[in-house]
Formats: sequence, C-alpha cells, structure tokens
Amino acid sequence: MPDPHQPRPGDPLRVAGYRVVKRLGEGGQGTVFLGQAPGGARAAIKMLHSNVAGDSQVRQQFWCEAEIAARVATFSTARVLETGFAGERPYIVSEYVPGPSLEELVRADGPRTGSGLERLAVTTLTALASIHATGVVHRDVKPANVIMGPEGPVVIDFGIARAANTAAEESGPVGTPAYMSPEQFDARPLTPASDLFSWAGTMVFAATGRPAFAASTVPATLHAIAYAEPDLSGVPEPLRRLVAACLAKDAAARPTAGEALCDLIGNGRGLPSTRVPSRVPTDPPSRSVSPPRVPADPPRRGAEPRVHRRRRNRAAGRHAGSPAPLAPAPVSARPRRRHGLALLTGSAALAVTVGILILTSVFGTPADAQDRPSGGHPATSTCTSAPSAAPHQQAATSTTCALEPGEPD
Repeated sequence: MPDPHQPRPGDPLRVAGYRVVKRLGEGGQGTVFLGQAPGGARAAIKMLHSNVAGDSQVRQQFWCEAEIAARVATFSTARVLETGFAGERPYIVSEYVPGPSLEELVRADGPRTGSGLERLAVTTLTALASIHATGVVHRDVKPANVIMGPEGPVVIDFGIARAANTAAEESGPVGTPAYMSPEQFDARPLTPASDLFSWAGTMVFAATGRPAFAASTVPATLHAIAYAEPDLSGVPEPLRRLVAACLAKDAAARPTAGEALCDLIGNGRGLPSTRVPSRVPTDPPSRSVSPPRVPADPPRRGAEPRVHRRRRNRAAGRHAGSPAPLAPAPVSARPRRRHGLALLTGSAALAVTVGILILTSVFGTPADAQDRPSGGHPATSTCTSAPSAAPHQQAATSTTCALEPGEPD
C-alpha cells in the first residue's frame, strides 16, 4: 500500500525557499506539505489544488483564511509566516506543529484522563478566548482541528471561519456534523457561543472516545443535536457540568470562552473568583499595525512571480494571513450568571497563572469592562487582496469574508 505522505507526481519540489519533504494532509481544495528550509527549519505549506487555483472565489476564501489566522494570538494557533504564489497556485506558509491531532491521539491511545484532560480543556478554552477576541467565530472546532503539539494543544484551520453574528444562511451550513451547533444548520446568527458548543462536543470525545450525539446518519446526528440530550456518561466532574452548560440548545444560555475558563481556573486553591464580562468590549484599539499586502492576481504564466511577503523567523511552520484594523463585532449582551463550576482538580499551576494573565490582557478586569459600552455597530471588511503574514494584533477586530467557503479539510 503506497505511503499517503509521500509526494506525488505534480507536487511541487520547492515552495518559497522550502524543499517539499512530504504531504501532511489533503482536503477538497488544497494540500498541506511539510517543507524544510536550507537551515533545517520546518514549515507547513498549504497550497490550493491546481484545478481550483484559478477560481477567484476559492482564491479569495483562501486569502481570508490566511488573514483570519494571522489575527489570532500566536499561542493559540500555528503562526503564519508568509503567503504568495508558486506559479498560479496560492500558498500559505505557517508554523509546523509536530504531533497528532486530538482525534488521532484518542483513537490510537484512548480517551484523555486526569490532568491531561484538564490541561486540554484549559488550553483549548484559552485559544477560543483569543480567537473570539478578534471578532471571529471558528465554526469548525473539532478533534481533528486540535493539534497536540510538544508545547501544548493548538487550534488550527480557519478555512470556514467567519465574523461573529454572521447568519448561517449567509455563508451556508458548513462544519463537521457531529460537532456543529444547532444554530449552524437552522440559519440563526453565529456567535462565539457556537464554538463553545463545538468545544464541548470535542471535550466529550476527548474524555470518552465518542461524540456527544452519536447517530448512524448525518440527518439523525443533526436531529439529535437539535432535540436530544447529549450522552455525557464517562465525562468526569466538574468538567461534565461545564460541558453540559456549553451544550445548551439556546446559544444565549451558554457561557463565553472567558467565563468557562474562569470557572475552570478561578475558583478554589486560594484564587479569587474572577469573572469575565459576558460581552466583548467594543472600544476600538488604541493602536494597530497595517501589514503589507500581496497582489490578489497571480503572475502571468512564464513570468517571475512578484511576491511581496514579510518573512518571519522560520523556527517552525503550519497554516496562514494579513489584515487591516477593524472594529469588533459585538456579542449579544446577556445578564451575568453563575454556573457553579468548581476548579478542575489537578490543573497545573502554570496553566492557572497563564490563564489569568491571558484573560486580563485580552478582556481586561471586570471593573474595566463595566465602564465600557456594550452596544455599537460593527464595521466589517471584505477580504479583497492576498495577504502577507501580519504581526499579531491583540486588539479586537472583525472580518467578513463574503464568499462561500469550500469544504472543511
């Protein structure tokens, strides 16, 4: 049986100075390769298939994925290194995160338990809090999109991410059925609460090795998500209570990522019960950086590609982006609520400390948040050009990619 990771005829030999070593994965619209620089640094190179590379809508969505990924804090996902064209095929070079996906790890070694499960819950919630602070909903949180890297889990693949409060009917009901929220397939606006539903389903799989809503067909799965109670047997307390809260059918009843994280790390062990406001502050950033952009159109055949890219430290490499600063998309306000969720026993002290620092830096203190307005009309932007890698922007921003997404990898 041929090795699925070996390069195939027609695969590039070199991209952006990286030698193509092998295939890491393939989706409906693109392939991810492992690249190696002359100095030995490795990177993940995502390229569109040649048969769709000329489609302006597909290419536009590809650049949107890069732009969104570049906005997210680098501790949450694979850092974008650069973007450009290889002939007429767009590519995104990202930090390579070695390690299996959560799905692969659970299938090979069994469910996560004890401190390993607790650490996974804390780190993935931290990543979601960072993603949501940019005004973006990931929309495809699932075990296959959590990479268990040597320095901790990271969330990858922003191929179908959208601005918060985008209605499902505007972008199509996309996602992975077993981990979709009810609002993803019934045309309700998608808020960060949708990702919390998917996160909870991911934690059920991590703890048990099966989905929260198991069914033999996709329609039966979607029906169970909309109307049935999840199967939480095997999920230990107190994580089980948090997961149950995040799997509420009503999006407004779910905690935010920040609230859920505080429930995990903010109660007990002598720590103050710090609460995060239930809405994202709408103050514009005090400063921002506008990165250089790559031309949207590919170079003419036979011509030397003119790629304006910002090369960053190639100490590693996996997925893609660039943006202009924008106002944040508001999350519908709702009264504060207590979920009565205690600290997960056995969580590492480092995770607690880092989590609190992250929450303070991303969301501010509760006192600060009470002085901020909760309303406002978000400014949105349509991705219109091929981006180059952008420095991380801590300020909340909003992006609307107006084109239909492709199939999730």
